[in-house]
Amino acid sequence: MVNNLSSQVDIVNHLKWRYATKKFDNSRRIDQETWSKLEESLVLTPSSYGLQPWKFVVVTDQKVKTQLAEKSFQQPQPADCSHLVVISRLTSMDHDYVEKYLESIAETRSTTVESLEAYKGMLTGFVDRTSQSDLEHWMSRQCYIALGNLLTSAAVLKVDACPMEGFDKKGYDEVLNLPEKGLASVVLCALGYRDSSDKYASHEKVRHPVSDVVIHI
Repeated sequence: MVNNLSSQVDIVNHLKWRYATKKFDNSRRIDQETWSKLEESLVLTPSSYGLQPWKFVVVTDQKVKTQLAEKSFQQPQPADCSHLVVISRLTSMDHDYVEKYLESIAETRSTTVESLEAYKGMLTGFVDRTSQSDLEHWMSRQCYIALGNLLTSAAVLKVDACPMEGFDKKGYDEVLNLPEKGLASVVLCALGYRDSSDKYASHEKVRHPVSDVVIHI
């Protein structure tokens, strides 16, 4: 097992390097190799029960990004970034979704769906006893795990990013036709490379001391 100080320090340095980019260099684009790694980091995000109740809508079309910027309270990041990820939850989850997930487990792990019957009962029980509004809330919370994973992965790859909640969700859903896809937008992440004039890049991070926020028991 790899456990050396240098690798531990590296991740801290990567996290210190990142910041919520306010101004992107709109002339720079993330190359395909790097972007593929970021997409993979999204796919590898853990989720409750492993159900992955999300889709990641990646917008690179400039016309669409400009439309979305207009529905982001005129914030420039959606239009100026290289890639805009609209992290979206499913609008519903039913037994069919659970069944497909179990089939995927069986295929990936070379087992049978029948051997997963107990797990199936747990998953369908969760779906059945949870109200629609609670399911939507639960799925939205899962999306934030993906956001965190993406932000950290981007920092390691030296790609700038800005998480965004300030946007018109209904407007985004309409522009991207998300309801037709069985989706609803939850949170955004604009990615690309910082503009040299972004003053926030040089600002020191303001964080609570470890001793104030970490409680050891």
